[in-house]
Amino acid sequence: MKLERKQPEVTRQKLLKAATALMLKQGFNATTIDEICDEAGLTKGSFFYHFEDKKDLGKAAVKAFGDSGLSVYAETLKPPGAPLEQIHRMFDAMDGFVQQLDPCVCLIGMISQEMSCQERGLRAECARQLGGWTEMMRSRLEAAKQQLKPAANFDPADVAWFLNSIWQGSMLVGKTRQSQEMIRTNLRLARAYVDSLFATAPGPVSQ
Repeated sequence: MKLERKQPEVTRQKLLKAATALMLKQGFNATTIDEICDEAGLTKGSFFYHFEDKKDLGKAAVKAFGDSGLSVYAETLKPPGAPLEQIHRMFDAMDGFVQQLDPCVCLIGMISQEMSCQERGLRAECARQLGGWTEMMRSRLEAAKQQLKPAANFDPADVAWFLNSIWQGSMLVGKTRQSQEMIRTNLRLARAYVDSLFATAPGPVSQ
């Protein structure tokens, strides 16, 4: 019996892992099905048993990558902690990603740049994942705005998208400059910006 029929989820995860590693390194268009299969140690028959084509695999890889990251952020938003503390824990998680990954790159951001004008399905999945992160941040900013006195009026959704853009853009620039520390510096500046939105002085900030 073929591996994909004996252990279909194991096979599927091998293909996703291989595709993610290759696409993070060389992009979507430059990665071939043959390379994915070689990286995974599987046949093309295994590939087409699980995915219609490379775009189908790409959408699945983006979903798996994004859902994994969102699950980490979701843990930071669990009680206890006031909304502003939860926001700082989200920044802690981002800083942790930067220190763990070298280079710190995001499959969602890479495929968004490369494929958003070419493939509607990939664009939609990337948009869903980016929107999920932004909604997490927006909800905490909204809660903090209600709890604390804002230094100036602001739209939580606008600020959340701004912070998402800083995060994604920093990874892009950090990759080209080969500088993890630049990304961490941008995150520190983003923390300070969030704190500046509120008249109430925040507590200690993790670094």
